[in-house]
Amino acid sequence: MMTALFSRAARVAAFIVTGLAVLILAGCNDFEGMAKHLRPLSHSTKSLIAKKGMSETSPILVRLFKEESELEVWKQEKATGRYALLKTYDICKWSGKLGPKQQEGDRQAPEGFYTITPAQLNPNSSYYLSFNMGYPNAYDRSLGRTGSHLMVHGACSSRGCYAMDDDQIQEIYTLARLAFQGGQKSFQVHAFPFRMTPENLAKHRRNENYAFWKMLKEGSDVFELTRQEPKVAVCSKQYVFGTERQAGMSYSPSASCAPKVDDSVRLAVAKKRAEDELREDKIASNLNDRDYAKIAVADLMRDPRQKNEVPPTLLALARGTMPAEAATPSAPQNAPMSTPADAPVMTASIPERSESGKTGAQTQVASETPTGGEPPMATAYAPQQEEDAGLLSRLIKKVW
Repeated sequence: MMTALFSRAARVAAFIVTGLAVLILAGCNDFEGMAKHLRPLSHSTKSLIAKKGMSETSPILVRLFKEESELEVWKQEKATGRYALLKTYDICKWSGKLGPKQQEGDRQAPEGFYTITPAQLNPNSSYYLSFNMGYPNAYDRSLGRTGSHLMVHGACSSRGCYAMDDDQIQEIYTLARLAFQGGQKSFQVHAFPFRMTPENLAKHRRNENYAFWKMLKEGSDVFELTRQEPKVAVCSKQYVFGTERQAGMSYSPSASCAPKVDDSVRLAVAKKRAEDELREDKIASNLNDRDYAKIAVADLMRDPRQKNEVPPTLLALARGTMPAEAATPSAPQNAPMSTPADAPVMTASIPERSESGKTGAQTQVASETPTGGEPPMATAYAPQQEEDAGLLSRLIKKVW
């Protein structure tokens, strides 16, 4: 009798387990069949949002860092209304070198402050999912910069965009969709060349974009101190940042303006700027011409889209085979490095950084196109000489 009851119970248990397995598989199949732009967040991300005191539909803000190859998603906390870091994602690929996009076809990824509206989300992207960064913005246009269809997208392939892998863009897209669903009218994207620290600014002090990056740092400081979206305006062909706009003031890229800043914020930003500049000066005082040459060569070599042209004098200085005074006889200590237009050049290239942080011999590059068709691919070139490859390996470790 007991044996029969046990056998029957075992059959019932097996039936229940089988039924649950069918339901689970059906659920998975339903999810796989769901349009990708409508898929929900993963259970782990939902749990993380709840743990951090946020809601799935609370506003977001995105920050991009080229040199570190990182994308951050920030979300508003329910209790404080301040933004807190939700998650950091590895950027799969970005193209170009450090510095802003200047013109159509230069394959530079943009740097600056951009605003994303629901209309900029593309559920039918050729690169899984994407959103348009809104380049050129008012600042870019004030300087005559050109370009179009600059995206944050999937497919891990870039020729001017910030490319994520498909799972990453799926989650980032969903977070944006849910924020819009919750009532956010637009969200900001802050795109930086690197984390705006005194160490990084000292390291890149001789770059021609240094003054531009110092301006970006001001917006970064406002956000980091307030954990609120900075009010970004463009006046006199400059970014200006505040906590609110002056009532009745007209904002024009070609005219002067002064967004209102709370005294507490203004003083905090000024204090941080002074402290950071002292630290930057101290770090820069310990860097010499060869240090700056190594940094410049590494940046020129990082872009695999084509044969990058590196002046041989700069390469020799980075190697330590040329005296600093021979390479830059009259350059002041903190002046940007430059090379005469007619100077001879040496070609070299840098292996692309992969998702794991390792380098590879070849990299494909691509970006979103208005027609939705896949653009032609380009491949990286190998270093011309074995010694160049060795130099490259040493330099890139300093940068990445």
